[in-house]
Amino acid sequence: MSLLFDSFWRAVAYCVHPRVIALSFLPLVMMVLLSFGLGYFFWEGAVASVTAWLESYSLVQTFLAWLEGIGLGALRTVFGPLLVLVLATPMIVLLCLLLVAMFMTPTMVEMVGQRRFAGLERKHGGSLLISVLWSLGSTLLALVALVVSMPLWLVPPLVLILPPLIWGWLTYRVFAFDALAVHASAQERKQILRERRGQLLLMGVLSGYLGAAPSLLWASGAMFIAMAPLLVPVAIWVYTLVFAFASLWFAHYALSCLQVLRASPLTAQVDVVSDLDPLPGPPQRDQPERLPHAPSSDTSTPP
Repeated sequence: MSLLFDSFWRAVAYCVHPRVIALSFLPLVMMVLLSFGLGYFFWEGAVASVTAWLESYSLVQTFLAWLEGIGLGALRTVFGPLLVLVLATPMIVLLCLLLVAMFMTPTMVEMVGQRRFAGLERKHGGSLLISVLWSLGSTLLALVALVVSMPLWLVPPLVLILPPLIWGWLTYRVFAFDALAVHASAQERKQILRERRGQLLLMGVLSGYLGAAPSLLWASGAMFIAMAPLLVPVAIWVYTLVFAFASLWFAHYALSCLQVLRASPLTAQVDVVSDLDPLPGPPQRDQPERLPHAPSSDTSTPP
């Protein structure tokens, strides 16, 4: 656990580095342009469709009539936009995570490696293609889990539990792999991911809950819904910084684990044995040495 907390504070310190802050603007600009582009073309239609869908349920109409009875009828106009934002938030979070993994993580892992682990051998156990396929496969599984769990979001406590857990699992899968892709061999990466799975998953879940913090704005009231055009870029930047922090946390922790793994006596012994040249051919059994034939001591001549 000391290694976990040490990596945490080091990641916090790296987050205020000018290079990390500068890197965070590229995913921010890309996500803001994408969000406003989709909002310009689909926002009104999505709100109208969701509002019509809500009005088709008698239970929702009963709830809205009760709000009007206590003088809160103006909140009727909030439910449609609020639900659209809630449904769009998981996609925004997933895209932010993938953009951070693609455009920020390689540079930040390189920075951590040069500053703290300059003597750590780079075995390149994961190529760029394998990393991309790993991230896309993990994202697909996370999307399936989000879609399957959406009906449970209507239960108030579960909407604050299930999405962060899914984001945390995806964070663990993507950033733990990328942190070890350059420095560790494939065998070392699998061993660390297997032996440290519990702590790595805990790091991912905590990062997922940090990433869920901007989503609380949409549940805070109608004022924040009206200010959505201003708050969406802020929320996206917070998502980007949170995942940048998570990437740095995994980089510090995973490379420290790799350093500890290589420093262990058993690992060192295995490396020495694997570096020896194999003997050519099967081992030969020792043969007894043959003495040269000695001449006979009998010098007598035949009669």
